[in-house]
Amino acid sequence: MSHPHPPWWLKFGSIGQMAQAAVALLGFVAILFQISVLGKNAHEAGARQIYQAYNDLEFKNPQFAKPDLERIKAGPQNDLVQYEVYVSYFLYACEEALGAFDNKREWQATCDYDLKDHLPFLCEKQVAEPVYLTTYGTATQRWIDTEMRRLGVTAPDCKVRKT
Repeated sequence: MSHPHPPWWLKFGSIGQMAQAAVALLGFVAILFQISVLGKNAHEAGARQIYQAYNDLEFKNPQFAKPDLERIKAGPQNDLVQYEVYVSYFLYACEEALGAFDNKREWQATCDYDLKDHLPFLCEKQVAEPVYLTTYGTATQRWIDTEMRRLGVTAPDCKVRKT
């Protein structure tokens, strides 16, 4: 008596075994997706915390939020160092916020608004120490360069010429 050939799919196992493998595969994919979402949420939460810390710094140092650069430069050297740190923290906070969020239009507008007041300092800093802006990511360097061109900030006087 001849035995009929079993169906082709039986060489991969029974229907129950294949279903179990499919469920395990879906579970693994779900875990990978969940890990990805958790990582994104952590990145966004970190960016929010950094930006909130910048806002706190801005509140505690209003003289740097809307700087009178000539007065800062004429004052004690410590004021200029504090202002440089303030601007660095601002750029870092924007770099993090713009990198963390998918819909970054609001973050970009907020950062653009604040950056305008610091462009004269950044222009002067770029002339005095060309390597300074290379300490930031390429996106941040492009952003600063774009805003300087858009607002007409150029050396040697480094003044905002457009609004």
